[in-house]
Parts: sequence; structure tokens; C-alpha cells
Amino acid sequence: MPSPPDAPDWELYAHGADVGVRGRGATLAAAFEAVAMAVTAAITDPAGVQPRTRVAIQCAAPDADGLLYEWVNALVYEMATRRMLFARYHVRTEGTRLDAEAWGEALDAGRHEPAVEVKGATYTDLCVTHEGGRWTAQCIIDV
Repeated sequence: MPSPPDAPDWELYAHGADVGVRGRGATLAAAFEAVAMAVTAAITDPAGVQPRTRVAIQCAAPDADGLLYEWVNALVYEMATRRMLFARYHVRTEGTRLDAEAWGEALDAGRHEPAVEVKGATYTDLCVTHEGGRWTAQCIIDV
């Protein structure tokens, strides 16, 4: 059964030695939330991450593509410096400014069994589009 038209969805796609992350949603914010879930899924099964601690994240860029790049890198920074994984996201966008909350927990290597370490977003395949009432956001993450 297909997802409702306003439901965000995400996917991973292969790209050489790295991983592509793609998110779709009825709004730009929903597509960015879906990309964030894809980043988590590249590391571990998001269902195994408990949303215990809230972290606020803000970023800005001159355009939507740049905002996606900044968003993914802000997530990676927070995961790395706090040694956390995130399982739930709430994103708000206004123009080319993003304010978000991410909920997660401390990384437990034994329980989360991380598959890769995400180093950051790249400009490869970086694209944000709006077609048919749906937003799609994607990029390659360096792992």
C-alpha cells in the first residue's frame, strides 16, 4: 500500500564507496526530516534508537540545496560531538533558515551495532526539488 501523499519517506541508495540519502515529503521540512532518518538508517536501525534526549539544531544557507548540505552536516556534527544517535526529528524551515529538534540517545556500540561512521554530506548528487506537490531532498554522505 503506498504512503499517503503527505507522509515523509526516506531511502538509502548506493553510490560507490559512499551512501546516498533521499527524503520526500509534502513540505520542505518533512523532506529534510526524512533525509535525517535516512542518515540514521545508514548508521543503524532507527527503530533501535530511543528518543530520550532533545537537541536543538539551527542552520542557514543561501538556497535550499545549501540548506540540505548544512542540515546534514549539522546532524553529523551533533552525533559526533555528543556521541549520540537520533531517532526522531522535527524540522521547521523559513526561507533558507532551518530550526530543528532531534531526539535520541547516547551511542551504545553493542546495542546499536553501527554499520558506518558518517563523516559528512558531500555536494555529490546534492539536490532539492519540488514537483507534483512533493519535495525531494538528496545527497551523498561520506562514510
